[in-house]
Amino acid sequence: MSTPTWNNRGFTAPFTATGTSALVPPPPWHYAGWLFNVAFSFDAARALPLVPPAAGRPVGRGCVHFADWQACTDGHELLDPILAQYRETIVVLELERPDGSRCMYCPAIWVDQDISLMRGLLQGWPKKMGSTWLTRSLPLDHPAAAPLRAGSRLGAALAVKDRRLIEAQATLRGEAGRPLGFLAMPTVGAVGWADLRRPEAMPEPCLVRPDIRDKVQSAWHAADAQLRIHPHPGEDIACLGEIEVSDAAAGWVGITVAGAVDAGG
Repeated sequence: MSTPTWNNRGFTAPFTATGTSALVPPPPWHYAGWLFNVAFSFDAARALPLVPPAAGRPVGRGCVHFADWQACTDGHELLDPILAQYRETIVVLELERPDGSRCMYCPAIWVDQDISLMRGLLQGWPKKMGSTWLTRSLPLDHPAAAPLRAGSRLGAALAVKDRRLIEAQATLRGEAGRPLGFLAMPTVGAVGWADLRRPEAMPEPCLVRPDIRDKVQSAWHAADAQLRIHPHPGEDIACLGEIEVSDAAAGWVGITVAGAVDAGG
């Protein structure tokens, strides 16, 4: 019995001959967003359970990004915004790589949109579902607009499985800030998938780096901030222990992800 010809057109599941219902189309993926970023320091040894040794050695610095994104491929998503908009909280840790260079590594990230979740897993960003809220700055001179000037206050919070996990507050200083976290350094992640044909075997993750192009960003606005990471029964990030805020900034960024490249040690 011959097998009929069937050409899959789905980049991700569901796999069909039309590709219409695939959760994620192939890159390039374009992103633009408002980000509130809080850099922190911690005891580097406490991050060892979160980082594959091949990625590098934690140096005791990290950043939390609270982000309100809009993303698209050919632009059709902008006409149906439920396909384009989402919020997420990203944690990245600075590493010294085996060759002595520095990078960021993403051990944890939470998002509220399944499309973004799948795009992240393909890039080595270990996305899970979570609820992120953050103050937006709007281009108005109005008390509700959080204008980008000294004294404006920002807040952000992440809840995972109905439990608050991370929260931050900040006051803008009216001074120029700088890019932080993944906005300042290349970021690597780990891609690995379980194989249910061998449920006794853990995945062997490989390290990849998103191929980021066409990066544009606004001026960054410096802030004084407070950051708390709460214990959570289903999350590891609180194992970082006591943290100390070292910098904070807010602004806008746009990037395009064209694919990914190998980032093995």
